[in-house]
This record gives sequence, C-alpha cells and structure tokens, in this order.
Amino acid sequence: MSANIEIAFKDLLNCLQALKMYGGVHPMFTRSLDSAYTAFKDVLSMRQEVVIGIIGEELAFEKEILFDLGKFLRPSILYLKERNIERLAFFFGLSKEELGIFINFISRPKEDFKGDPQEMLRLTGVEHINIGKLKVDDRMQEGDRGAANIDLYVSSVDKVSQALSGVLNSEKIDHLALRFSLNNIMENLSTQRNELLKLATLKRYDVQTYTHMLNVSIFSMYFASRLGFDKNDVLNIGVAAMFHDIGKLSISRKILQKPGKLTEQEFGSVKSHTILGAEIMLQYVDSLGILPVVVSFEHHLKYDASGYPRLPNLRKQHIASSIVSICDVYDALSQRRSYKQDYAPDLVYNIMNSTDGVSFDPQLLDKFFKFVGLWPVGSVVALNDASIALVRDENESDIRRPKVEVVSPVEKRRSIDLAQDNSLSIERFLNPWKEGKEFLHLA
Repeated sequence: MSANIEIAFKDLLNCLQALKMYGGVHPMFTRSLDSAYTAFKDVLSMRQEVVIGIIGEELAFEKEILFDLGKFLRPSILYLKERNIERLAFFFGLSKEELGIFINFISRPKEDFKGDPQEMLRLTGVEHINIGKLKVDDRMQEGDRGAANIDLYVSSVDKVSQALSGVLNSEKIDHLALRFSLNNIMENLSTQRNELLKLATLKRYDVQTYTHMLNVSIFSMYFASRLGFDKNDVLNIGVAAMFHDIGKLSISRKILQKPGKLTEQEFGSVKSHTILGAEIMLQYVDSLGILPVVVSFEHHLKYDASGYPRLPNLRKQHIASSIVSICDVYDALSQRRSYKQDYAPDLVYNIMNSTDGVSFDPQLLDKFFKFVGLWPVGSVVALNDASIALVRDENESDIRRPKVEVVSPVEKRRSIDLAQDNSLSIERFLNPWKEGKEFLHLA
C-alpha cells in the first residue's frame, strides 16, 4: 500500500511543478494532473481515507516513515511546510476537478498562507481534501525517525545520478522531477547562494559519482541568473549543463582515468564524447528540449571555434554552451582527478585567463570570476599574518580580496572584509586534502 501512496504523492508534486513551470492550460500540466488523479483514484478505491504527514523533514503514512520518498522530495516537503501544511488527508469521492483546484491552491506564494490553510482551502469548494498542521499527538519524537535529514545538495546528486543512468540506459526519465529538483536549487540560489556555492566547492573533494555534473549545473544556473537570463532560461541552461558530459560516461573508464598521457587513438575517443552526447540527447528532445543537444555538442568548441568537434564552417558557440564551457572547465580544474592534482583557485584563475580569447569569451570569463570570485566561498586560506581563515563571501569590486572569517588562532577569531583592511591579504590556499583538512569542518 505504501508504494501506491508514494506514487500518488510523487505524482501530485510533479503536477504542482508542471503548473509552476508551464501554467494551468499547458498539455504538460494536463497530463500530470491526469496521472496524479489516476494514482489517487487507485489508492482511494481500496480505502476511504489516506493521510500523509510531514514529520521533521520526512514523510509518514500511518506508522511508516517513507525515508526514500522523503529523501527524493525534500525540497517539496520544505515547500509545503512553508505554507503551514504538515498533514494532507484525501477522501474517497475526490474528483479530478478538486485535485486541480487543490494544486492551484498550494502553488500560491507562501505569503498567502498566513491564516488557517484548511479554512482557505474550504473557500475554494474542495470538500475531499483536508490540510493543516499536525496535532501534538500525531508528531513523532525526533529520535524515532532513525535517519539523518538529507540536504538539498545530496538529494540533488541522487536525482542527477538517476537521470544520467536512465539516459545512458535509453530509459524514460522523470523530467518533471528532475526539473523540480533543479528549480529548487535555482530558487535557493537567490537566498542561499553562499551555502550552495560552498557545497559545490567542498564537494569537489567528494567521491560521489555525479557531483561534477551537479556542480556545473549549479554554477551555470548561478552564472546565467547573474547575467540576467529569465527564470525559465536559467532552468533550461541548468538542465543542459547537467547533461553536457553525458557522452563521456559512455567512454571506457580505463581511458578517462588513465594516469599517463593518452595515445592519439585514446584522445580521439575522448573527443568523440561531444558527438556521442548530442546523439544520446536527441532521444530526449520531446521532454528536455533541444538545448541539451546543443550544449553537449558545443561545450568543447571553444570561443574561436578551434576546439572540437571540428566544423566545416566556423560559427560561434551558443551562449548556453559558452556559459557551460566556463563552468565545466572551472570545476574540472578544481577537482582532483586520477591524472592530475586539484589546482589552487588562483592557479585555476590564471590558467583560464591564459588563453586570451581562444577558449572563452573574455567578457563572459571576466564576469564569471567577478560573480564567483577568485577564492571560492568555503575555501581555507592562510593570511599574511599567519592566521587561517575561511572565505565567507566575495567582493565583486576586488575578487582577490574577499570577506573572510579568521578561525585560527582561536583568540583572533573574527570576520574581516579584506577589501576594507589593506594590512591583511591572502597568501595561499590550503588544500582540503592536506593542510586545510583540519579546518574543513568549520566551512
């Protein structure tokens, strides 16, 4: 029974996301509503009432905590809690029209939910759905949950791995759930930019399989939003960025992880990943659009079109490909790989600026580092007075002098804006694998 509940609730939230992205008259929303209604109708054919509770940041049905579903849908859970919704009850007799009204109701801004949500819902004419806060008796103790909360970044890595694995296996992907996850990251970038960029920085040293793809997607969405792209375009760029290297995942790991120099044949195999990736993404144009195809094909083309694949007629990269290319190289240079050490942020900056308009659009590259800084948020750095500090925020006016928090020695602990204190400066980056490791937990 719980499996059917999970399907119904997941379809409900996918329908909510379809409404937010496409509107109430779009075929995508109509299909999502049909799917959600069918799922609830099946469940309610076996019982008169279904009650789903939100306990902490997990979903509960009867006495069972739906940990897997909670992990999968954590951003949606937080979305409902922001609207004072911790308990959802669906009753036999629910109509598709009522379900559609309900989804429109919960899509409203959280500022609209200052009163009793059930009373507000009743005024819409919905009779077979009840919502509200959990009663004290309904709550479980924190210690009874048996699992730690899963943060937005980690749940998104899971979503990325599922989507990429599905594409590699030529399976259908839950593109609405994928876009929902990236959309939540995008929305959080406006209020929790430093936290998400810090995670992207620190997770370069994580062994998770798909963190690079998610990092490139996060950086690309942040970069595009700062450049002034509208919300829908930012999300489309984020999706394209996530699949930019899909072709490379089909290439032998022996080649990709080879510590020595590649042979000409091996390098040719690596370069083929752009064409292979575009061919793979062509199968998903109906659900993901054409941009992932374009970005997969072009992200190594280079600004002056001297990269690969070589084209008979020179043409400029699509702007999305240029954005993803910068974010891809930035994250790749910063990561530790089998064939190279991770590079310090100032070295990454120097390498990327050394091509003088060959690899990257100079104006875009300049803006990228203006937005993300030379020293990324979360970096552990040594100052010229021998103290150790963590980078907390950037200074766009001077990317070499960010805002930091001194953490060692303890008696010197304080926050400093290096742009306002000319007596202090960053001397060097402390590698989190080595001398910076003991301070990493403070980031």
